Amino acid sequence: MFNALLISSIYVLDQDKALDFYVGKLGLEVNTDQDLGFMRWLTVNVPGDSRQILLETPGAPALDGKTAEQVRELVTKGATGGNLFFTTDDCRKTYNELRGRGVEFTEEPTERPYGIDCGLRDPFGKRETDEVSRHHRARRQDRYRHRGAGSGRYQTRLE
Repeated sequence: MFNALLISSIYVLDQDKALDFYVGKLGLEVNTDQDLGFMRWLTVNVPGDSRQILLETPGAPALDGKTAEQVRELVTKGATGGNLFFTTDDCRKTYNELRGRGVEFTEEPTERPYGIDCGLRDPFGKRETDEVSRHHRARRQDRYRHRGAGSGRYQTRLE
């Protein structure tokens, strides 16, 4: 059976802009940046965490041209679903540090039953909703959430 989740993917419209945001502003690190000929394989991860996020542009080989254009429109509208959930030891401190780096937040740190929570926006127009995650943990941690462009929900930690 499975024993780990290694890579999750989210759609981005521009990989260089995504790299600047996820590495330059959020503090993640590049895991792999390789031209495969048919696509650029670009993954990032939280320092010290083996789980990777594939920053994928809509297009070949997974999507035909018409479908890729539809996905790009959905990414711009923030309608593709997918969330990235990061944890941090101090949500308010991380919020202030990221705001200082120019990260746009959709929600300030707010006390919730599971901890302190805030939302941020990525550079592709994906916007955070008022949805509150109901993930409960055995121990209380601060966390911040980011609505990503991919499908599914991913959780990792921010060191």
